[in-house]
Amino acid sequence: MPQTHQPSTTARFARMLAAMGTEPRLAIVRLLLTAHPEGLFVGEIAAELGMAGSTLSHHLDKLKNEGLVTVQREGTFLRCTANTAGLEELLGFLYAECCTRNKAVEPGRVTCCG
Repeated sequence: MPQTHQPSTTARFARMLAAMGTEPRLAIVRLLLTAHPEGLFVGEIAAELGMAGSTLSHHLDKLKNEGLVTVQREGTFLRCTANTAGLEELLGFLYAECCTRNKAVEPGRVTCCG
């Protein structure tokens, strides 16, 4: 029997994908995944990606609002981490539809970043 998702669940994942749908935001998420679980301070992200602080702040807010990034204050610094639980949910949602029901993509072929 096909797996169905509530419209609110699908809408949530659509918002997550939209939040990562720009090159800078996708770069931020990928960078934070490389630094998991410790994460990075905002200044480190800005330096690594060559991004102005105000621009980075805007992108981090969008990612945070959609549950993809967490931000914690440590003194005068902000530490950012990838929300791996949220990303796992998103990947699970995509994987269940593309790889298990109709075998559009063979599960063993799901790899990343050649």
